[in-house]
Amino acid sequence: MEYSNYNKPKRPKKPMTEQQALLKLTTLCTQAEHCSQEMLDKMKKWELSEEAIARNMEFLTQKKFVDDERFARFFINDKIKYNKWGRRKVEQALWMKHIPKEISDPIFEEIEDELYMETLLPLMKSKYKTIKAKNDYERSMKLIRFAMGRGFSIDLIHKCIDKMGMEAEDEDFEEEQF
Repeated sequence: MEYSNYNKPKRPKKPMTEQQALLKLTTLCTQAEHCSQEMLDKMKKWELSEEAIARNMEFLTQKKFVDDERFARFFINDKIKYNKWGRRKVEQALWMKHIPKEISDPIFEEIEDELYMETLLPLMKSKYKTIKAKNDYERSMKLIRFAMGRGFSIDLIHKCIDKMGMEAEDEDFEEEQF
């Protein structure tokens, strides 16, 4: 009886040893930043014993392969700068990665509101052009909902709307002069 590749019985996987897991984890950590929860999840998936997991985590943290504060700093910066997320959405993502507020809050405090404004204002301007609405109120509500979905606070959203209104008035004034 011939087996094709699809019908071959699968061999049970050999469980990963503690050393193999550590080598794999250190390799991952040298390629990108990871938090301790990601490492724990991987080791649990590989079915390592609790003692082996504890020893590996101790090694990773002592040798600074894993540092949750460093991870949070890079994560927050990247999500604001490249994904154009607001503080609320980044906080939620960090919560999902089990990063404590004691680590993330001081990092957020270092970030000026201007950075959020520089991120949100162009987003809102481009979104404004695509919104179909019956009136200004409906357009504003859609714009607010969009920005809140991105994780920005309502006070920051109102500042951007005010700034957009001021810029529109300035453009109207310049057009009237000519």
